[in-house]
Amino acid sequence: MSELVLSSLDQGVLTLTFNRPDRLNAWTDALGREYFDHLERAEEDQAVRAIVVTGAGKGFCSGADFQTLSALQRGDYREIPDPRPTTYPTTIRKPIIAAVNGACAGLGMVHALVCDLVFTAADAKWTTAFPRRGLVAEYGLSWVLPRLAGQQRAMDLLLSGRVFSGAEAYELGLVNRVLPGDELLAAAREYAGELAVHSSPASMAIIKRQVWNDWNVTLQASEQAAVREMLSSFRRPDFAEGVSSFLERRSPGFPPLP
Repeated sequence: MSELVLSSLDQGVLTLTFNRPDRLNAWTDALGREYFDHLERAEEDQAVRAIVVTGAGKGFCSGADFQTLSALQRGDYREIPDPRPTTYPTTIRKPIIAAVNGACAGLGMVHALVCDLVFTAADAKWTTAFPRRGLVAEYGLSWVLPRLAGQQRAMDLLLSGRVFSGAEAYELGLVNRVLPGDELLAAAREYAGELAVHSSPASMAIIKRQVWNDWNVTLQASEQAAVREMLSSFRRPDFAEGVSSFLERRSPGFPPLP
């Protein structure tokens, strides 16, 4: 493994850092494979309970690397794409928090918004960028953006490709929290740490699946599936521990995901 993505684990929180600061962490197939490999290992690692994703230097991810775009334009791009889809993070059973510290453009914006929660620096620069490169709304962004911001706001961001701040991203409903840049990563890690200590890994995995999958079903189907999940949860040790820890006024000791 190269160091295109740095990894550190602290008290159940895995921090993954895109590490191409000289290119504002522009996306390459190699970086993507390494990122997804880290997520895959995190899925299997019982010590990992929550994941924070950020970027080194002044960018989160400035989109596809221009060397890649140039090769695609010339027709001589030869990299074999990763079979895992861009939406792969939505399938990881553990919560993923994007900490958008700087430039977040195009494909980088897609990767931020397929995380489960998004924190951003107030002065981070966001843009879809696609129409200004002669491209289209890529990798499901035309599906995600209207559900987060509404159709008219999504149209604005997608058709104009304009640059907007992290503060505006919060106003548009794209992110959960907006912070000064020097407080961002600590806040994201603190939130992830709260999940690691106080939330059942099994519950979080099922809730994550419910939220991402229920966008595609009716209210009735969602309710019926939730009843089945609830009945199953009564039989898990997490339920007994959740009730006991509450009654005993202590932090829970939930078991890790199998």
